[in-house]
Amino acid sequence: MSTQIGIPQRFLLVGASAAFVLTWSSGFIIAKIGTDAAPALTVLVWRYLVVAALLLLGMVALGFRGRRLRTRRFAFPAWRDIRPHLTIGLFAQFGYILPIYLAVGAGVSAGTTALIDAIQPLVVATLVGPLLGLRVRAVQWLGLTLGAIGVVLIVAADASASMSPTPAYVLPLVALASLVTATFLERRTSARLGVFATLATHAAITLVAVTLLAAFTGALAPPATLSFWLSTALIAVFPTLIAYALYWFLLRRLGITALNALLYLVAPTTAVAGSILFADPFTLATLAGLVLGAGAIALVIAPGRQSSRGTSRNVVASTSAPVTDPTIARP
Repeated sequence: MSTQIGIPQRFLLVGASAAFVLTWSSGFIIAKIGTDAAPALTVLVWRYLVVAALLLLGMVALGFRGRRLRTRRFAFPAWRDIRPHLTIGLFAQFGYILPIYLAVGAGVSAGTTALIDAIQPLVVATLVGPLLGLRVRAVQWLGLTLGAIGVVLIVAADASASMSPTPAYVLPLVALASLVTATFLERRTSARLGVFATLATHAAITLVAVTLLAAFTGALAPPATLSFWLSTALIAVFPTLIAYALYWFLLRRLGITALNALLYLVAPTTAVAGSILFADPFTLATLAGLVLGAGAIALVIAPGRQSSRGTSRNVVASTSAPVTDPTIARP
């Protein structure tokens, strides 16, 4: 009987894991489609308008459901809890997603941006850990080094095969630094919001920021093309709402270590999809970079010795902060 129950559950987790990797990866792919149709700022303004509208409808639905059932399904948080998350949201979403979109729009391959994004747990675990008073193992420094070498290989292969300007490859690093900063700020604050409230707060502050910047630069008006509106709708639903719903579902059932491993699978998935859909370069150097990145992630998320296991878990857990905040900080 337990076997009959366990098998469907196993298939459910496998299916959810595959869907999670695909929807997370779709953010980079759809960003490429969107920035081919309009400037990055224009895409982001209308993306966040769609996201804000969906979140508003969700809050209204939860409010009505709670009133009908006479339960507190959703309660607006206090301003003192919201305020720190406005700053975190600027780093986790605006400071992360805008450079990614600018890089993709400038011709940097989706796979390259995805790999640089994937080493964020390495940087957090190795560099931010000491700032938070957490001990970092020597193997994590090795992981960071391998991850950096993997990024260099991928960027070199991409740059040699594309016409992208060299400064464009700095943009994913700016996004990485912004996301790491958001992680540090999130771990330092005592203000805690629920998932829904965090999503809404970060989306709202990012919408304000991108709208002001787009208005200042004359990039507010959307193009009247089907590809733009289709990519805007898809990017608001799949890598934003569905991917984060799957993230929380899998986090509760698999744990953060397995989830970090799944997050790394986004990089090769995106690289292969970019090669098929957009003829992005996929060379032996690209493959070597992905393999090095996989090894680096494995070193960082592998459980340490029993004496340091709690510390290791705390360091690695901090890597999930910019994801759980929503950040809808994925492209």
